[in-house]
Amino acid sequence: MINKKNLWFLTLFSLVLVLSIYYVTMPNELFDTNIKETSVDNTNTKVEEVSVVAALKVEDDTLVMDKINKLKEKLTDTSISTDEKNTVFEELKLINKNSSKEETLEVKIKELCSCENFVKIDGDNVRVVLDSSDSSTNSANEIMRLVQKEFDDKMYISVKYN
Repeated sequence: MINKKNLWFLTLFSLVLVLSIYYVTMPNELFDTNIKETSVDNTNTKVEEVSVVAALKVEDDTLVMDKINKLKEKLTDTSISTDEKNTVFEELKLINKNSSKEETLEVKIKELCSCENFVKIDGDNVRVVLDSSDSSTNSANEIMRLVQKEFDDKMYISVKYN
C-alpha cells in the first residue's frame, strides 16, 4: 500500500519529469531574444562625476548581461548535448539567484547605513563597497553580520568604504 510520503514523492517526481521533458523538447525559438542596444548622442552633453558605487554597478550589470547572453546562446545551440544544456541552465539559475541575493543585501545595507552600496557575490566571497566617508569598525562588523545572516554557509566578507 502507498503511504502519504510515497504518494508525495511520486507526485513531485512526476511533475519534475514532465517539466524536464517539456524543457528539453521546447523549440529553440523561445530562447531567442534580441536585446537592442540603445545609443546615446553625446555631442552636447556634459559628463558628470559618477560615484564608485554607480560605476561598479554598471560594470557588473554589463558583465552579467554578457555572461547571460553567452549562456543563452549555448542553450539555443542545437549541437550541444542535453547534459551540457542542463549545466548551462543551472549556471543561469545560479546567476539569477546571486543577483537577487545581491539586490536584497543592497537594500538591507542601505537601510542600515543610509548610504549607497554595491554587493558582489562570487562563490563564497562577498564584496561590499559603501559610498560613505564614515568608516568605522563597528559599522563594518554590523554589515558583515547582516550579510552572513543571509547565508547558511560561512562566507568571506570584505567591506570597503569610499
